Amino acid sequence: MKNELLEKIASAHSNPSVTVSMKTHRTFPDCEKDQIRMKNLFKEASERLTNEFGKKEASVIIDKMNEILETYDIRHSLDSLHIYLSNDMTEIVKSPWAVDENTVHISERFAIKPLIVMNNRMADYLILILSKSGTKLFKAQNDQMVEEIKNDTFPSTENPYTTVNKIQQSDSDRMDKLLLEYYNTIDKAVVKVHLETGLNCIVMTTDDNFAKLKKVADKPAIYKGYSTINTNDNAEKAIVTAAWGIVQESQKANRTAAIAEVQSAVSKGQVLTDLGEIYRAAKEGRADLFVAHNDFRQAVKMTSDTTFDLVDDVTTAGAIDDITSEIAREVIARKGRVVFTNQDEIKDLGKIALKLRF
Repeated sequence: MKNELLEKIASAHSNPSVTVSMKTHRTFPDCEKDQIRMKNLFKEASERLTNEFGKKEASVIIDKMNEILETYDIRHSLDSLHIYLSNDMTEIVKSPWAVDENTVHISERFAIKPLIVMNNRMADYLILILSKSGTKLFKAQNDQMVEEIKNDTFPSTENPYTTVNKIQQSDSDRMDKLLLEYYNTIDKAVVKVHLETGLNCIVMTTDDNFAKLKKVADKPAIYKGYSTINTNDNAEKAIVTAAWGIVQESQKANRTAAIAEVQSAVSKGQVLTDLGEIYRAAKEGRADLFVAHNDFRQAVKMTSDTTFDLVDDVTTAGAIDDITSEIAREVIARKGRVVFTNQDEIKDLGKIALKLRF
């Protein structure tokens, strides 16, 4: 999920703006039910649009929904689908992250919470297969290999620093020095790709080799972890699955750290947990880190630019279906951070919390 698409959808402003988020399935026959689910959600959206805006005003978006029903092939889905429709925009986003419930959101702006979750969890990264006898470097996205990188260094089929001198081969210090020279060359090539792409790296190697690589690394922080999976005995899919597991653990650690950061700011008086106060602080640009549980949703009806009343019925005329998307939009627009999570650590804060800049 590219930041550009998130920014495009987050900045769009059109009344009405319709967001349909739904669970989908990757395999048959479960994916057949997704077509029925989409039809029912579109029916709900059409009725709400007609009731609130009138048949004429709603016709453009309703026509778009009918066209999607006729032409979109839902058989090639991932784990959720997010459809963004206004008179001026049509965006369909497939996500590898499931949603807790199927929803229709109608407001002046799109619901961007699913995209933030996806953006925070999508990962492009490098996989370095490192051994004493040779190396390969790949680009990966999530649990899929994208391409093998081939240049003057990769792939390397042999260690050019390996000595054929039998006397030197018996000298462990000498052999370690030659291996470190080799890994230093590999590291410089990885760093070059990192600087060109901005991607960090997961390494497939032994404990000892990874320690040696980190020892000579110019930028050790770009190596986010390693797996000792035997790359000779495992297919490409098993290798990228192992690497993706490491990336996911790193992402979870980052979310845990974000929650801990908010928790540590409580004693300093820098944390808000009241929904209205959070929204006002976000609008005023005072939000540093916004953390919310994935299943928290609250419909509201605005009473001014910075105040609202809570409503139970999302179909209430003029209601914003979920204020957390609006808060997230304001925080991101002012260079703050947003984390949505299902992790239990957030329970001490409640369902929603905001750490202030000052």
